[in-house]
Parts: sequence; C-alpha cells; structure tokens
Amino acid sequence: MKKITTCLVLFWGIVQVSGQKDSIYIEAKLSSDRKTLEVNQEIVYYNHSGKDLHSVKLLNWVSAYNKKGTSLVYRKLEDRNSDLHFAKTGQLGKLLDLQIKDSAQQPVSVNSSTDENLFLPLTEALKPGESIKLQLQYRMLLPDKKFTGYGTSDQITALKYFFIVPDHFDPDNISKRNYHDIEESVSFNTFWTVNFDLPPNSFIESNLPQVQMNSFKGYLDSDPEFVISSNGLPSIKVNVDDTDTEIKFGYNLKPEEKQNLEFYLPLHLKFIKERIGFLPKNLFISEKFRSSEDFFGNNDITFWKFKFQLFTDSEKTDLDYFGIIAKKILDESVIADKQKHHWFKNGLKSYLEIQYLQKFYKDTKLLGTLPETRIFGVKPLKLFHASKVKLIDRYGLAYQYIMSQNLDQKISENFTVLSNFNDMAISSFETGSLFNYTAEKMGYDRFNDIVKDYIAKNTDQKIDPEDFLKELAEKEKTSAYLSDFFKQKNRVNFKLKNIKKQEDSLNIKIGKNTDSPIPVRLETQTSEGETKSYWVETKEKERVTNFALPSSEDIHKVTLNSDYIFPESKYRDNFLYAKGLFSNTKKIKFKLIKDIPNPEYNEIYVTPRVRFNNTYDKFLLGVNLKNQSFFDQKFLYSFTPTYSTGTGKLTGSGAISYSFLPAESIFRSITFGVSGSYFHYDYGLAYRKGSVFSNFNFRKNPRSTVSRSLGFSYNYLERDLSPAMIANKDYDKYNLWSAGYGYSDSQMIHEKSLSLSTQGMEDFNKITAEGFYRWEFAPKQKLSVRLFAGYFIRNETRNNTFNYGISRVSNYSFSYNLLGESANSGFLSQQFILADGGFKSFIPGSVNQWITSFNVDSSVWKIFHVYADAGIYKNKNRPAEFIWDSGIKVRLIPDFLEIYFPIQSSLGFEPSFKDYAKRIRYTLVLNLGAVINAARRGWY
Repeated sequence: MKKITTCLVLFWGIVQVSGQKDSIYIEAKLSSDRKTLEVNQEIVYYNHSGKDLHSVKLLNWVSAYNKKGTSLVYRKLEDRNSDLHFAKTGQLGKLLDLQIKDSAQQPVSVNSSTDENLFLPLTEALKPGESIKLQLQYRMLLPDKKFTGYGTSDQITALKYFFIVPDHFDPDNISKRNYHDIEESVSFNTFWTVNFDLPPNSFIESNLPQVQMNSFKGYLDSDPEFVISSNGLPSIKVNVDDTDTEIKFGYNLKPEEKQNLEFYLPLHLKFIKERIGFLPKNLFISEKFRSSEDFFGNNDITFWKFKFQLFTDSEKTDLDYFGIIAKKILDESVIADKQKHHWFKNGLKSYLEIQYLQKFYKDTKLLGTLPETRIFGVKPLKLFHASKVKLIDRYGLAYQYIMSQNLDQKISENFTVLSNFNDMAISSFETGSLFNYTAEKMGYDRFNDIVKDYIAKNTDQKIDPEDFLKELAEKEKTSAYLSDFFKQKNRVNFKLKNIKKQEDSLNIKIGKNTDSPIPVRLETQTSEGETKSYWVETKEKERVTNFALPSSEDIHKVTLNSDYIFPESKYRDNFLYAKGLFSNTKKIKFKLIKDIPNPEYNEIYVTPRVRFNNTYDKFLLGVNLKNQSFFDQKFLYSFTPTYSTGTGKLTGSGAISYSFLPAESIFRSITFGVSGSYFHYDYGLAYRKGSVFSNFNFRKNPRSTVSRSLGFSYNYLERDLSPAMIANKDYDKYNLWSAGYGYSDSQMIHEKSLSLSTQGMEDFNKITAEGFYRWEFAPKQKLSVRLFAGYFIRNETRNNTFNYGISRVSNYSFSYNLLGESANSGFLSQQFILADGGFKSFIPGSVNQWITSFNVDSSVWKIFHVYADAGIYKNKNRPAEFIWDSGIKVRLIPDFLEIYFPIQSSLGFEPSFKDYAKRIRYTLVLNLGAVINAARRGWY
C-alpha cells in the first residue's frame, strides 16, 4: 500500500476552513476483478458532544456482510431472503489489514476488525469542540451486489456504507449502531475528498461533486455513494427558474424512458420547488434507490402468457420518478435520524405525491385502464367497486387494510421495528395523509410556507421533527393533536349520528370516539350531484358536535372525510342520506365477488359456489352469502346453503363471529363466534355440528414471524348411525370441550411450532402436545422433525372412536378435510393427514391410553425427500409396543400436494407386498387461505 502523501498535507489546509464539520479524505484503489478495495483514509473528527470523550466510535459496516449472525442477515431473513445467509465465502464482505494511527502517529488498538462498531481508546480526553486526526489503512473485500444493492458484480460496483466513518447520530460515542440496510444517513454534514484508482475503461458517478476524472470533493448532508461501471452512465440537465440541476443515474436508461424523463423532470422539479422552496444542483439516483422509492402499484400485471397494462409507459415513468426525485431531494437536504424520525421525510414525500396526483391524476383510477379490458366483448372488472376507486385513494386504503387486521404500528415506531408494509402504509402513507389533511384545513400555501421555512432554517443541522409539529400547531391550532397522534396506534372514528330537519335548518349530529379536538371535513351533495365542503372544528373532551346548515340547500347526502382523506378506523358510518327511503340509514348492495369495500353501503356478497367435499357429498352446488370484503371486519357472517350431488339433499354451513381488536393490549384480537354445519360422512349417513368458540391471538411485532394464541371451543355433534354402528354401540350424539395454546415461528431457516391442548366429553379426557421444527440447512433443502405425545387422563369410551390414531386419524370432530371420512380401503383411504402418530405406513390399530411418536423428514434432491417415523404406544391391558417406518416422499407442491412411498417398517419390506400400490399415501390440502398466508410472509 502507498503511504499517505503530500496530498494529505494539502488537504489539511482545506480542513482548517471547514469550521466544526468533520472531514474525510480517501484514496481508494479498486482491483481489476472489482473484488478488493485498498483504502488510505484520514478522518478529522470533532467532539460534537457536550462532554469529554475518552473513545471514538467508527462504523465498520462492511463487516455486516461477514458472518451469519449479523443484524443484516437477520433482517434479510425476516424479509424472506436467505441469499446472504447461504452466501459462499467469496461473496461476503470483509475488512482486512486494518491499521489506525492518531494525531501523534501512534498506533491505535482495535479489539476486532470484524465488529461493525470499532471503539478506539484515546490516550488523552478529547474536549468538546476539539478535533482529532485519525489515519487509517485497510483493505476490504466487497460483498456481492445482490444482497443489498451495494457491492460488486460483473457490470457494476456500487459503493455505499463501506468506508469506515464516525457515527454522527451518536456524539457521545457509546451506543452500537449496526447496519440494517435501511438507507439511513450516519456521516452527514461532512466535507469529503475521495480519489479513485480504477481499472481501465471504468466510469464512475457519485452524489459528490466531481472535480476531475475519478476525483470528488464537497459537503454532503447524506452519505456518499459511488457507482463504477464499464459503460458510461446517463445524466439529464434541467433548468428550473434559471437554476440548473443535473440528475445523474447509476444505471442505464432505455431511450424511451430517457425521452419521457426529459419531459417530466422539469415538471417534477418545478412542482417540488414551489412546495419546499429550493432545488439542489446535483441529484444522484442509484438503481437501488429507484427500486425502493418507485410508485407502488403501477406495474403491469402478468398472468401466464397474458400481460395487462394499468398505465402507459410515460405515466409509469411520471409516477415512479416524481416520488423518487422528491424523496432524493429530501434525503440530500434534511438531516434526520431514520430510526426515530423516518416519518418526517417519508410523510413529506407522500404529501407531495398526493398534491401531484390531485393536480395531474385527480380522476385516474387505482387500477388505471385495466377495468377497460374486454374479455369476450365485456368489461368484467367494471362490476367491481375497485374499478371506481381513485388512484389517490390508495393512501387511505393501505392504512385501512393493515389497520383492519390490527397489524398497524404507531407512526413514531423505530424504523427497524416497522414491517415492510407499515414502512409504506404507516410511515409514508398515513403520515402524508395527515400532512395533507392539515394542509387542506389551514390552506396549502400556509402549510407549504411552514415546510419551506423549517427546512431552510435547519440546513446542515440535525432536525427533531417534533419542532416542526410544534410550529405547525402554533400556526394552525387545530393541528395540535398531531404530536400525540403520532405516538400511538390510533383508532379515531367520526360518526354521522343523525340528520334532523328543524324549521329552516338541517341539524347534523357528529360523534367521535376521542377527546382530542380533531377537525372533520363535512361534504354535502344535492340530488343533482352538486357538492359543498365544510370544516367542522370539534372541541376537546366533547365527543358530540352539532352542525347546522340551511334546509333550503336541498341536501340529499352527507359525508364525513370523503376519499379516505383522514386515517380513520372505520368509514362505514361516515355516510347518511337526508332524504328518501334510506334517510338516516345505509343502503344495501348485493355483489357477486369479493371486492374493495364501498363504505357507503352495507354490502352482501352473494357468490355461487361449486366445490368437491368428499366422496359421499361429492360436488356441492350452492351460494355463499357473507359480508367479508378484501378488508377484515369485526363482525362477520357467512352462510353457505348447498345441494349435495352425491346424496341429492340440501347441506350447508354457516358462521357468525365478532372480533375485538384492541390497539394497545397483550392481545391482537379476541374473537367470539358460533358456527354450524350439515354434511355427510358416509354413504347415506349425515352429521350435524354446532360450535361455540373463542380465540385469543396475542399481540405480535408485525416484523416478527412469531404468533401465539389461545383457543376454547364447545362442539355439539350428532351423527346418523348405520345398523353396524348401532350394534357396536357407537356414539350418535356427543359434546366436545376443547382448550389449547399454540405457538408458531415461521422464520425462514429455523421454523418451529408448539401446541398444547386438552379435550374432553362425558366419557374421556385427554391431553396432547405437539412440537415441530424445520431447518433449512441449504437453499431449498430442509430437515423437519415432529414430536407428538398424547395421553388419556380418563377413558371410559365404548369403542375406539375417540382413540389416538397411529397412521390414520379418527375425524370424530369433523375438523380435518378428508376426502373419504369413513373410507377403509381404496384411493380415498390413502389420504394422509399429519396428526396424532403421523405414521405413513398403514400400521393397524389405534391407541386408547398413551402414545409418543417422532417424525423426521429430510431433503435429498430437488423434490425428493426421505422420511422416518418411530414411536411407542400403549393400550389398556397390553404392554407398550415400539413401531417404526421409513420411505421416500415426493413434494409436488410443498405442504399442499405430497406423495409418500413406504419402504421399510415394522411390517417389513413394503415394496415386496402384493398390495403395495394401496400402501402409497398422499396429502392434499385445498386451502386458499394457507397459500395466501405463505405468500405474504415478509410483508407483515
């Protein structure tokens, strides 16, 4: 390595005029294979704290890519991405040969160069306002770019967060800050000089001003980033109000995309400048930044060989890049701790987007032009309310969707704790909606002036957005609620209680469920469709407000907070009619298919149903009536009368439930309900089941994969019996009481679950425990282990109906989806359910005292697995018996369609048996909900 030369001496002269701002000088040489970076670096660090420092902390974030146990690896696994966990050694990042000297050229000891936080002891205390000069020499192996978007690849090397820097958000140098790949600024307000020695035919771009080839110098309020490419990278220069701004791109642009950008970028920059007051001279957009900040929901829909376009290419470019440019300008000019104050810049970005959509896409639909698509000459999507929802409504709908599941989080939640969906729906959309709500109430120009003034006076300073909220409250008193609103999960709800005509006025009674003085927008509509808007200011600790309008205005309908303008917990009670049959009530609307809910109506979904139930009922033909839309509701009902083609009789099921969703509680949801069903379980034999149940789902961190629940149920069952069953004294009526606890952790590498339950009726009581563990030991290669234990505390039953199964379950509670409930032979009897003993071989008998079993399953090659089961069981008046089996499993659709081929078991070598084909087992799970839950992991 070359030693630091006289360039550093010249640089030291520059540092003298930089005031109390830190300075970093870097000479970096990239190897010809783009894998290694050699660095000579000098840091001039000022003590920005109010006390003496005895150590300095430096961030060594390339080490986040070095081992499996880092915060970065765990975060990627939470996002359902195991690339870094399974990365090969040559793909990882690593710091090598680190040497550090202080101002006196004395070596500084470092405990470990593999730590993400390097705490350097100082020989003398560093007084407030004083500086220390640190000289560093090191090599780093760059990680593969596919992990975070930063690192190296064949075509592009992207550098950000790799150089060793101080942590400016920790002036006391005491707390650790690990890398989470969340685009947080840590070395802001710093003067940088960076010189690169690059392989031949390399091009480089950066967010730092370029002073000459491969050399960059200047102040930044964000972290420097560099993109090194084998090809030149594009840029576009824009002049707005006689101010030049150059936008550089760290990726190639298609000709059509660049042409669209040359048209839209001046429009974007002028629009943003009018609202925040300034534009930077340079903007640098990396490929990663583009993908993380583009417009969610405007992509084409691809299905098989078909492609449906929601928006034109120019519209997609417009929508994508407005948000990208807005966020980039805010990131480069506003210094905020992303962990604590992520919501400020995210919210301003969404506020600007809402303003842009109101001006240029006011009537554009959420689904774009997709509803206009014709299939066999008709436009089927026109039947959906979703086809009428406006694009601008997405901000309120996203919040409604996640809030309805009680998986939302408070706006001020630390960013690393936010789920990926809440990063968008809460930090960005909800905050932006509140900013826009306030701006509409006080006047957009006044709000924009406050934003301009706040950003201008905090240039080059770390902000506390609480100060912004205080200034806002001073200028607009009705916004004073925001400070507390941001610190809690909110369930604010406005309600139109009634509309009464008294003499020459129309009195409107408005209720709210909060003591906060939050204003509400009231909109009236005449029979001809003319609308007027009013702002109603509510008082603190008064939950009912009366508002009067002249009755001469011919008001037909009244709406509160239309177009999802305010993040309410429920919009269904924001609509009332002042005239007609449905005055002071809601209209009913029947719909065919599940849809985005229209809060103006009580919607009932009437959906034709055709499904295969079992070999006795065969296909069920019927209709389902329910009120559940795409969004969860507290009160749910579902009734499905059906015609059984197998029996020629009417069958069906129904359920009613109500869920309590406390915002702040140890429980996420508490559900009580009743259900009933009538189907057939054998030829000519029906069963009737009535249930009363309650479920308690514990609160969970939406980023976490851990779920816990308690369940209680009472089931009354009545069965038709055949003459043989009557002779066997089988049960025709019985009551089942159950209670259980469930724990599951569906994380990627180490998936596990545990359940404990007890069940009883007049003749028995039993307790059951089941544990499951699945380890992904290589990409898409897994080892599964299951432990099961069951014990009868009391068993005075007349037969084996309620026994534990060894290889087949006794479905006496009719809770398993068996194709042949009573089949003892044939294809239907070969269906396998992983329950009770869990043996795949047909080991005869059942268990009436106790059983323990061990089931193991491991990947071998692609879809082929091997399995083995072993266990001990004991029946009354018989000795305990050991059993086992083994075989091959083929996973055609993992966890949904799998086939088991038994090989060796307690019965012998099974392929040698003449009836071997009848011993092959299969699993078939026809549960769309399970598929949806598996697909959305990593979002919440």
